[in-house]
Amino acid sequence: MGLSIGIVGLPNVGKSTTFNALTKAQNAEAQNYPFCTIEPNKAIVPVPDKRLDKLAEIVQPHRVQHAVVEFVDIAGLVKGASKGEGLGNQFLSNIRETSAILHMVRCFEDENITHVEGSIDPVRDIEIIELELLFSDIQTLERRIEKLTKQAKYDKDARAELEIAKSLLEHLENEKPVRTFPNRDNHHFENLNKTLNFLTNKEVIYGANVDEEGLEKDNQYVKAVQEYASKNGAEVIKLCAKIEEELIGLDEEEQKEFLESLGVEESSLDKIIRTGFYKLGLITYFTAGVKEVRAWTIQKGWKAPKAASVIHNDFEKGFIRAEVISFEDFIKYGGEAKAKENGAMRLEGKDYIVQDGDIIHFRFNV
Repeated sequence: MGLSIGIVGLPNVGKSTTFNALTKAQNAEAQNYPFCTIEPNKAIVPVPDKRLDKLAEIVQPHRVQHAVVEFVDIAGLVKGASKGEGLGNQFLSNIRETSAILHMVRCFEDENITHVEGSIDPVRDIEIIELELLFSDIQTLERRIEKLTKQAKYDKDARAELEIAKSLLEHLENEKPVRTFPNRDNHHFENLNKTLNFLTNKEVIYGANVDEEGLEKDNQYVKAVQEYASKNGAEVIKLCAKIEEELIGLDEEEQKEFLESLGVEESSLDKIIRTGFYKLGLITYFTAGVKEVRAWTIQKGWKAPKAASVIHNDFEKGFIRAEVISFEDFIKYGGEAKAKENGAMRLEGKDYIVQDGDIIHFRFNV
């Protein structure tokens, strides 16, 4: 499994510039006019994790494989997108495929960059996009209700799901997102969400795109976004998309010096990836051998057999045991052999809940 983040927002808020910086490639054209992105751009980005470097120093593997995030740059939405305005709602279906949303908003003035709404007002911009996502969920749910209404005549489960669907529709029609629906723990709701993949049920990270001056001190626009996000239980990450793009091509030391000169400790894009992992409850475990040191992404709380399945389904089916060393012990003892000698390797069974940073060797038989 992995993390998939859709980058959304109004035209000309910095989506494609951010995408270029994230993927370290100029394959998302960033131009000063709406709808320059006419097809969703997808790219696989390695998850920054310094623990991999430390493991590689000890193991000296042939290759190092990071966990990855898929970023999807989606064409600028406009007011009325759910009804076909602008480039229409075909782009909304691209967002459904992602596990989280990075909602970019412009938080700086620049008369040389046009704004589709004619002025800078990030909270208004957020509400425009979120209303379109909500309208799209309403349309999707209404189609499902039509189908359930026919099934409910002879199917008890369909009748129960129909009741939840009608209750959710009323919730949405009051302009409340799915994520605030009170019956989300109901298994009929879970079935609905699994089938329809509601847009307004996804975790949202707001990317407050500022100019260089805005990096040093929060301006009025950033503060407005932070206040809005706080009320809605969302995260805000401030970034200057143009500066992040300028980091492309610099080596690690040059990037560090550049960021320090701006008074910034780390790339905002690294924060976005880390926040995405946190918001979706994802963690990383490692496999470490001479051929490869590799990071694997799993859901927090997964037991060892399920965690093994991300390597191969056979690992879960034929699971025998997991040989586990914590990251701290692996580093402390300088590798697997010394960790084992000092009693730091544990044999864990089917009920072991994998922890973030575990180095694991799975034993299985099929």
